[in-house]
Amino acid sequence: MTPLKPYLIRSVYEWIVDNDLTPHLLVNAETNKGNLPTSYIEDGKIILNMRPQAIDTLSLGNEFIEFNAKFSGRPVQIAASVSAVMAIYAKENGKGLVFDQENNDDNEPPPEQAPPNKPSLRVVK
Repeated sequence: MTPLKPYLIRSVYEWIVDNDLTPHLLVNAETNKGNLPTSYIEDGKIILNMRPQAIDTLSLGNEFIEFNAKFSGRPVQIAASVSAVMAIYAKENGKGLVFDQENNDDNEPPPEQAPPNKPSLRVVK
């Protein structure tokens, strides 16, 4: 199956926008495989304002979230890898989703578990 995380990001983004709030994306810049404005990274993280009026050509893909934005008046092509997304939330009230960073690799299947030992009976005399 495809990873669930990009679908959750898309649905929460739409929910936030439908409620006339400002979607913000918290991205781990240290694990990101895309393009982020490095001068705005603090403590290895960056918060991206994804308000539809502030960005252009938004693509919420399964591997990358891409859009054009302006930072200090200069246009920048943003590419944040979905695996590096730590949270998506509304700026005004903080409601949204925070993702577990320990189990962040959605492409890896869960480890196989050994079947539990079957109970055994023995005759006691």
